[in-house]
Amino acid sequence: MNKIKNLINQNLFYLSLIILSSLIFTFYSGYKGIFPIDSFLIFDAGFKVLNDYHPFRDYWSITGPFLDYIQFLFFKVLGVSWKTYVFHAAIINILLSVITFFFFYKIGLKKIHSFIYAISISILGYPSAGTPFMDHHATIFSLFALMSLILAFKNNNSFYWFSVPVLLGFSFFSKQIPSVYLGFLFISVITVYLTITKFKKIQSIVYLLYGISFLILICGLIIFVNAIPIKNFIIQYVLYPMSIGEERSANLNFNYKNIFSQFKFIYFSLLLLIIPSYHLFSLKRKKLKDLINILILFTFLLSIFIFLYAQLMTKNQILIFFLIPFCLGISHYYIVNYFDSKKLFYLIIFIVIVATSKFHLRFNVEKKFMELSEVDFNLTQGGEILDSKLSGIKWITPNYPNNPKKELFLLQDTKDKIIKEKKIKIIVSDYQILPSITKTVKFAPNKWFDDLSVPNEDNKYSKVYNNFFENKLNEHNIQVIFIVGKSKINYILRHFPNKDCFVKNILNEIVIKINIEKCNFDN
Repeated sequence: MNKIKNLINQNLFYLSLIILSSLIFTFYSGYKGIFPIDSFLIFDAGFKVLNDYHPFRDYWSITGPFLDYIQFLFFKVLGVSWKTYVFHAAIINILLSVITFFFFYKIGLKKIHSFIYAISISILGYPSAGTPFMDHHATIFSLFALMSLILAFKNNNSFYWFSVPVLLGFSFFSKQIPSVYLGFLFISVITVYLTITKFKKIQSIVYLLYGISFLILICGLIIFVNAIPIKNFIIQYVLYPMSIGEERSANLNFNYKNIFSQFKFIYFSLLLLIIPSYHLFSLKRKKLKDLINILILFTFLLSIFIFLYAQLMTKNQILIFFLIPFCLGISHYYIVNYFDSKKLFYLIIFIVIVATSKFHLRFNVEKKFMELSEVDFNLTQGGEILDSKLSGIKWITPNYPNNPKKELFLLQDTKDKIIKEKKIKIIVSDYQILPSITKTVKFAPNKWFDDLSVPNEDNKYSKVYNNFFENKLNEHNIQVIFIVGKSKINYILRHFPNKDCFVKNILNEIVIKINIEKCNFDN
């Protein structure tokens, strides 16, 4: 404990700036514009758990239970608000930046250099989304696991060995990839590590097992305490996503733009490794330190390519540009140890500045990750128009890019109509802030509604999903479904082949109300 305290005191100036940067850029981005399906997803999930609705048990969830429970804790402690929501993302961004600083310092870089990479990551990390998002959590915790493994190789510290499976587990329960692929890689390189150390470091396996046991204990407690059916978890989080992954993998387009052009800055960062790597491999007498550095180099490179592949598999906007300063930091480490060149260092700093500026402008200012790069932010309206929980948001979405005022008016009208409805109701919408601001405490039995989360009729898990969804409607005696948004109705009507059993009313431009009191489900 004293070591940690001393480490913080010795680096207080740098840490203060890193934390400040992480907070400022995340809050700046988190309050600027909305992409409903992504921006509100974890807000609603945390609110569900707060009301004793749990993933797999009460709602179909194919990703992100770790975020659901973490957001629940933030809401429980700090209250349900947009500020609390963005603070969750900011805390993860602080952890990412601070851990990066200490990682580079621990492997031997100077404080000022470690600081430069950490500041760049604080700008390019979570601010691209601004609000909690599964892909960001999964990638960041996988990166933590990689850093922990590298430090374990270098220092053989029991804490780092223990942390590797725990961090990889947190990544997996944020989203299945890249952690699954990294898990197989880590098993392979740890085996190589034990071999080159002639099994003198075999005690490291014990701490790995401790970490695995701790992770299993935490997951087991959550499952047991909340009575989450194991079968539901396996189908929703493992088997069904595997069926999606097979389709996505088969349909990946490996063209020049996808593989090279969009990741060119990451490749530039890796090219700097060529000269020091050549010198490392050319050493006639390689010490144990050199062999471990070769192992770290291979582990790092293969991990980066796994991150790239996982990014392609997500089919979202690119979020992994914060790997650029990380890659540059690793290149810096090998340059310092095997080819000390000021010219290469200046090139690294140049790439850091250019990449940070470019992607800050594109993703934090223009909000490309949230599909807002084409909107006019001068048209934004205050989120408090809809509800005080949204105070401070500069509201504009891709749904009404030219008239956010109209969108807020329609949502306010929708909010009033939902509140006035006294029958037992659920809301199906990308505007998943609605249950919170209408105090609706019955929830749709799916985390979100799109072609990914809802199995198509040809998928072998379609019937399982339909049964789960319909059983939950019966279990909670749902009488009314509000469908808010123009593209969601087909996800609901598939459950009502008998169109005579329900009554459909269009309430305004974006809302359809369906009364299902006369409908019966034959499962």
